[in-house]
Amino acid sequence: MPVFEVFNKEGKKVDEVTLSAEVFGGEVNQHVLWLVVKAQLAARRAGTHKTKNRREVSGGGKKPFRQKGTGGARQGSRRAPHFVGGGVAFGTTPRSYVQGVNKKVRRVGLISALSLRASEKKLVLLDDIELPEIKTRNMAELVKIFGAKKALVVESKENQKVVLSTRNLEKHKWLAPEAVNVYDILNHDTLIMKASTAKAIEARLTAPVR
Repeated sequence: MPVFEVFNKEGKKVDEVTLSAEVFGGEVNQHVLWLVVKAQLAARRAGTHKTKNRREVSGGGKKPFRQKGTGGARQGSRRAPHFVGGGVAFGTTPRSYVQGVNKKVRRVGLISALSLRASEKKLVLLDDIELPEIKTRNMAELVKIFGAKKALVVESKENQKVVLSTRNLEKHKWLAPEAVNVYDILNHDTLIMKASTAKAIEARLTAPVR
Protein backbone atom coordinates (compact mmCIF):
# COMPACT_ATOMS: atom_id res chain seq x y z
CA MET A 1 0.00 0.00 0.00
CA PRO A 2 1.63 3.28 -1.06
CA VAL A 3 2.05 5.98 1.59
CA PHE A 4 1.57 9.61 0.60
CA GLU A 5 2.58 12.75 2.45
CA VAL A 6 -0.16 15.18 3.49
CA PHE A 7 0.66 18.91 3.49
CA ASN A 8 -0.92 22.01 4.89
CA LYS A 9 -1.59 25.15 2.83
CA GLU A 10 1.91 26.46 3.64
CA GLY A 11 3.49 23.42 1.99
CA LYS A 12 4.66 21.78 5.22
CA LYS A 13 4.20 18.06 5.83
CA VAL A 14 1.67 17.46 8.60
CA ASP A 15 0.65 13.83 8.16
CA GLU A 16 0.78 10.70 6.02
CA VAL A 17 -2.02 8.69 4.44
CA THR A 18 -2.11 5.19 2.98
CA LEU A 19 -4.00 4.81 -0.28
CA SER A 20 -4.93 1.76 -2.29
CA ALA A 21 -2.24 0.46 -4.64
CA GLU A 22 -5.05 -0.63 -6.91
CA VAL A 23 -6.09 2.99 -7.52
CA PHE A 24 -3.01 5.14 -6.89
CA GLY A 25 -0.28 2.63 -7.65
CA GLY A 26 -1.68 0.58 -10.47
CA GLU A 27 -0.34 -0.14 -13.94
CA VAL A 28 -0.64 2.76 -16.37
CA ASN A 29 -2.47 1.46 -19.42
CA GLN A 30 -1.54 3.87 -22.21
CA HIS A 31 -3.95 2.35 -24.72
CA VAL A 32 -6.94 2.72 -22.40
CA LEU A 33 -5.91 6.33 -21.66
CA TRP A 34 -5.94 7.00 -25.41
CA LEU A 35 -9.35 5.32 -25.83
CA VAL A 36 -10.98 7.27 -23.01
CA VAL A 37 -9.50 10.65 -23.99
CA LYS A 38 -10.52 10.10 -27.61
CA ALA A 39 -14.08 9.29 -26.52
CA GLN A 40 -14.23 12.32 -24.21
CA LEU A 41 -13.07 14.74 -26.89
CA ALA A 42 -15.41 13.20 -29.47
CA ALA A 43 -18.37 13.59 -27.10
CA ARG A 44 -17.64 17.32 -26.82
CA ARG A 45 -18.27 17.85 -30.53
CA ALA A 46 -21.65 19.44 -31.17
CA GLY A 47 -22.25 17.62 -34.45
CA THR A 48 -24.58 20.42 -35.61
CA HIS A 49 -22.78 21.10 -38.91
CA LYS A 50 -25.19 21.32 -41.82
CA THR A 51 -25.15 22.17 -45.54
CA LYS A 52 -28.12 22.26 -47.91
CA ASN A 53 -28.39 19.66 -50.62
CA ARG A 54 -30.12 20.23 -53.96
CA ARG A 55 -33.59 19.49 -52.65
CA GLU A 56 -33.25 22.07 -49.86
CA VAL A 57 -32.00 25.16 -51.74
CA SER A 58 -34.48 27.60 -53.22
CA GLY A 59 -35.26 28.00 -56.93
CA GLY A 60 -34.96 25.56 -59.79
CA GLY A 61 -38.63 25.00 -60.30
CA LYS A 62 -38.28 24.63 -64.05
CA LYS A 63 -35.74 23.50 -66.62
CA PRO A 64 -33.14 26.30 -67.12
CA PHE A 65 -33.21 26.08 -70.92
CA ARG A 66 -34.37 23.75 -73.62
CA GLN A 67 -32.84 20.33 -73.98
CA LYS A 68 -31.42 20.66 -77.48
CA GLY A 69 -30.15 23.34 -79.83
CA THR A 70 -28.25 25.55 -77.38
CA GLY A 71 -24.77 24.17 -78.12
CA GLY A 72 -24.30 23.52 -74.39
CA ALA A 73 -24.77 20.62 -72.06
CA ARG A 74 -28.29 19.64 -71.12
CA GLN A 75 -29.43 20.85 -67.68
CA GLY A 76 -32.42 19.90 -65.61
CA SER A 77 -32.28 22.25 -62.60
CA ARG A 78 -30.52 25.35 -61.30
CA ARG A 79 -30.28 23.61 -57.94
CA ALA A 80 -27.60 21.19 -59.19
CA PRO A 81 -24.25 21.43 -57.29
CA HIS A 82 -22.29 22.90 -60.20
CA PHE A 83 -24.54 25.99 -60.41
CA VAL A 84 -23.95 29.07 -58.26
CA GLY A 85 -26.49 28.86 -55.44
CA GLY A 86 -27.04 25.18 -56.04
CA GLY A 87 -27.08 22.50 -53.38
CA VAL A 88 -23.92 20.92 -51.95
CA ALA A 89 -23.13 17.40 -53.09
CA PHE A 90 -22.32 14.99 -50.24
CA GLY A 91 -22.38 17.87 -47.74
CA THR A 92 -22.21 17.57 -43.96
CA THR A 93 -25.34 16.69 -42.01
CA PRO A 94 -26.03 16.64 -38.23
CA ARG A 95 -24.62 13.58 -36.50
CA SER A 96 -23.48 12.36 -33.11
CA TYR A 97 -19.75 11.81 -32.53
CA VAL A 98 -20.25 9.91 -29.26
CA GLN A 99 -18.01 6.86 -28.97
CA GLY A 100 -19.10 4.08 -26.65
CA VAL A 101 -16.70 3.23 -23.82
CA ASN A 102 -17.99 0.83 -21.18
CA LYS A 103 -17.81 1.47 -17.43
CA LYS A 104 -14.95 -0.95 -16.80
CA VAL A 105 -12.75 0.67 -19.44
CA ARG A 106 -13.53 4.16 -18.10
CA ARG A 107 -12.60 2.98 -14.61
CA VAL A 108 -9.29 1.51 -15.84
CA GLY A 109 -8.59 4.81 -17.62
CA LEU A 110 -9.23 6.89 -14.50
CA ILE A 111 -7.12 4.57 -12.34
CA SER A 112 -4.31 4.77 -14.93
CA ALA A 113 -4.42 8.57 -14.92
CA LEU A 114 -4.37 8.77 -11.10
CA SER A 115 -1.55 6.22 -10.89
CA LEU A 116 0.44 8.15 -13.48
CA ARG A 117 0.26 11.40 -11.52
CA ALA A 118 1.06 9.56 -8.28
CA SER A 119 4.14 7.91 -9.84
CA GLU A 120 5.32 11.31 -11.10
CA LYS A 121 4.97 12.81 -7.59
CA LYS A 122 2.41 15.20 -9.04
CA LEU A 123 -0.41 14.19 -6.70
CA VAL A 124 -0.57 16.78 -3.89
CA LEU A 125 -2.66 15.85 -0.85
CA LEU A 126 -3.68 18.56 1.61
CA ASP A 127 -5.19 18.36 5.06
CA ASP A 128 -7.53 21.23 4.19
CA ILE A 129 -8.23 23.66 1.31
CA GLU A 130 -10.15 26.31 3.23
CA LEU A 131 -9.39 29.84 1.99
CA PRO A 132 -9.86 32.98 4.12
CA GLU A 133 -11.90 34.74 1.42
CA ILE A 134 -12.90 34.55 -2.23
CA LYS A 135 -9.87 35.92 -4.02
CA THR A 136 -8.06 34.66 -7.11
CA ARG A 137 -4.71 35.57 -5.58
CA ASN A 138 -5.29 33.19 -2.66
CA MET A 139 -5.64 30.19 -4.96
CA ALA A 140 -2.77 31.34 -7.19
CA GLU A 141 -0.45 31.48 -4.17
CA LEU A 142 -1.59 28.06 -2.94
CA VAL A 143 -0.89 26.46 -6.31
CA LYS A 144 2.47 28.22 -6.59
CA ILE A 145 3.64 26.76 -3.25
CA PHE A 146 3.54 23.27 -4.76
CA GLY A 147 5.23 24.28 -8.03
CA ALA A 148 2.24 23.54 -10.24
CA LYS A 149 2.32 25.16 -13.67
CA LYS A 150 -1.13 23.88 -14.57
CA ALA A 151 -3.06 22.48 -11.62
CA LEU A 152 -6.33 20.60 -11.37
CA VAL A 153 -7.90 21.37 -7.99
CA VAL A 154 -10.42 18.74 -6.88
CA GLU A 155 -12.74 19.97 -4.16
CA SER A 156 -16.43 19.84 -3.24
CA LYS A 157 -18.66 22.41 -4.94
CA GLU A 158 -19.91 23.43 -1.47
CA ASN A 159 -16.52 25.08 -0.89
CA GLN A 160 -17.44 28.21 -2.83
CA LYS A 161 -14.29 30.08 -1.78
CA VAL A 162 -12.17 27.56 -3.66
CA VAL A 163 -14.56 27.28 -6.61
CA LEU A 164 -14.85 31.04 -7.17
CA SER A 165 -11.18 31.74 -6.45
CA THR A 166 -10.07 29.25 -9.10
CA ARG A 167 -12.36 30.12 -12.00
CA ASN A 168 -10.43 33.25 -13.08
CA LEU A 169 -7.07 31.46 -13.20
CA GLU A 170 -6.14 30.92 -16.84
CA LYS A 171 -4.10 27.73 -16.50
CA HIS A 172 -5.64 26.14 -13.40
CA LYS A 173 -9.02 24.49 -13.09
CA TRP A 174 -11.45 23.36 -10.39
CA LEU A 175 -13.44 20.13 -10.57
CA ALA A 176 -15.83 18.45 -8.15
CA PRO A 177 -14.71 14.96 -6.99
CA GLU A 178 -17.55 13.27 -8.87
CA ALA A 179 -16.49 15.02 -12.10
CA VAL A 180 -12.84 13.91 -12.09
CA ASN A 181 -11.98 12.50 -15.50
CA VAL A 182 -9.04 11.21 -17.51
CA TYR A 183 -8.72 14.13 -19.94
CA ASP A 184 -8.55 16.85 -17.27
CA ILE A 185 -6.05 14.88 -15.18
CA LEU A 186 -3.75 14.42 -18.18
CA ASN A 187 -4.29 18.01 -19.34
CA HIS A 188 -2.92 19.38 -16.05
CA ASP A 189 0.55 18.66 -14.72
CA THR A 190 -0.44 18.59 -11.01
CA LEU A 191 -3.44 17.14 -9.19
CA ILE A 192 -4.34 18.86 -5.91
CA MET A 193 -6.97 17.56 -3.48
CA LYS A 194 -7.60 16.88 0.18
CA ALA A 195 -6.54 13.52 1.60
CA SER A 196 -10.17 12.81 2.45
CA THR A 197 -11.16 13.46 -1.17
CA ALA A 198 -8.53 10.97 -2.35
CA LYS A 199 -10.02 8.41 0.07
CA ALA A 200 -13.50 9.06 -1.33
CA ILE A 201 -12.29 8.61 -4.92
CA GLU A 202 -10.52 5.42 -3.87
CA ALA A 203 -13.73 4.03 -2.34
CA ARG A 204 -15.65 4.84 -5.51
CA LEU A 205 -13.13 3.17 -7.81
CA THR A 206 -12.79 0.02 -5.71
CA ALA A 207 -16.54 -0.54 -5.40
CA PRO A 208 -18.10 -3.19 -7.68
CA VAL A 209 -19.07 -1.95 -11.14
CA ARG A 210 -22.85 -1.88 -11.56
